[in-house]
Amino acid sequence: MKTFPSSKRSLVETVAGAITDRIDSRQLMPGARLPSVRAFAEAMGVSKSTVVEAYDRLGAEGAIVARRGSGFYVAGKTRPLCLKAVGLQLDRAVDPLWITRQSMQAGPDLVMPGSGWLPSSWMPDEAIRRGLRQLARGPATNLVSHDQPLGFPPLRAQIARRLAEKGVEAGADQVVLVDSATQALDLLCRFLLEPGDTVLVDDPCYFNYHGLLRAQRARVVGVSMTPNGPDLAALAAHLVEHRPRFYVINSALQNPTGSTLASAITHRILKLAEAHDTLIIEDDIFGDFEGKPSPRLAGFDGLERVIQIGSFSKTLSAAIRCGFIALREDWVEPLIDLKLAMSLGNSHLSASLMHGLLTDGTYRRHLAEVREKLGRAMAPALRRLEGCGLTAWLEPSGGFFLWMRLPDGIDSADVARRALARGLVLAPGGAFSPSSLGNSFLRFNVAQCTDPRLIPMLEAALNECVAARSEPVG
Repeated sequence: MKTFPSSKRSLVETVAGAITDRIDSRQLMPGARLPSVRAFAEAMGVSKSTVVEAYDRLGAEGAIVARRGSGFYVAGKTRPLCLKAVGLQLDRAVDPLWITRQSMQAGPDLVMPGSGWLPSSWMPDEAIRRGLRQLARGPATNLVSHDQPLGFPPLRAQIARRLAEKGVEAGADQVVLVDSATQALDLLCRFLLEPGDTVLVDDPCYFNYHGLLRAQRARVVGVSMTPNGPDLAALAAHLVEHRPRFYVINSALQNPTGSTLASAITHRILKLAEAHDTLIIEDDIFGDFEGKPSPRLAGFDGLERVIQIGSFSKTLSAAIRCGFIALREDWVEPLIDLKLAMSLGNSHLSASLMHGLLTDGTYRRHLAEVREKLGRAMAPALRRLEGCGLTAWLEPSGGFFLWMRLPDGIDSADVARRALARGLVLAPGGAFSPSSLGNSFLRFNVAQCTDPRLIPMLEAALNECVAARSEPVG
């Protein structure tokens, strides 16, 4: 049940703010009809007169317009996008964009089990330095020139070979290089979406999907997850109701749950997508952390309805901005045109460096070492977190994420706020969920859970949450 301040002025501001947030986040586009006064009053738990006054105030500000006999509508001019208002129900102090900023700016005093990347000490910095020196001794074009429109041909050929090892048949000319998996998804959104289109995502899913998709003026709908993949009944229902343009999914070692698609689920997803004429974007950024590759949607589909994206930022280096898109042949040329219009290409220097690290054995040796370290870190991290009263949603087969359920009645955003005051950066589950399904979870990175300060800090934050619940109200 919603609670509001007692004054009518505050109630009006609350109602007006709710509409403004929807307009800023582009959930309500220019020309969209607002809910009726009666319907919005019931939804907000306020009087009709309060909604009327709020609508009048927004009309005076030019945010909405009244049409006699028809209702209220969003004014025709698009407001500048405000990513702070993309719909996440978290306090600003711990929302996903803030988590990302803090993790990137963090010094040695912060403990960061909520971060989404491996520790710097795990990365092959000497091999990267060696690769940079080799490039510096090479032709000047490696350092100063634009790359080809598709991207560095030797790297595209190498990526195509690596895709084939996972069962995905793609020629080198079906691989388009970009600077990151995020840029890949942004490019595909611009290529495929019209404002107002619906996109399906896993619930929970990587939190940056939410902001990126809403920045593209898409409507985001979550598909609830099971340990073997999406809930197929929920997926089928959403396909019927929302007719989405595409579905974004991690097949292997999903972020944040660590789950991997079962073969039977993979086939059913493809059949449902075909029946409802829906595309799939398969984000395979964590796939290389698997010891033995699991089934890929793009492999079964042959890149007809599935587009696969990936990068090397999680496995090798976030500083080497290098990602890719693998897609059907007839879409390559128009996608390249869009890529050139947006960025004039990708980093030739990064692509050349990445190719060297893939072909000299560095990447293979590094991955083998990282998988071994993660395997050793998973069980101890799980035991320590369970000792704090948390419960694993599942024990992943690999990767570095644990999706941990909090004790009953404790909200992940509340824990994150209290932990932050102690220098502990957590990843509250609500940030990953377009619904409220993630509010009782935290995502942990087992590679970042070795700091001895973690458990005392976490326990203190949890105990403070429990104490706050037991305090008398009023």
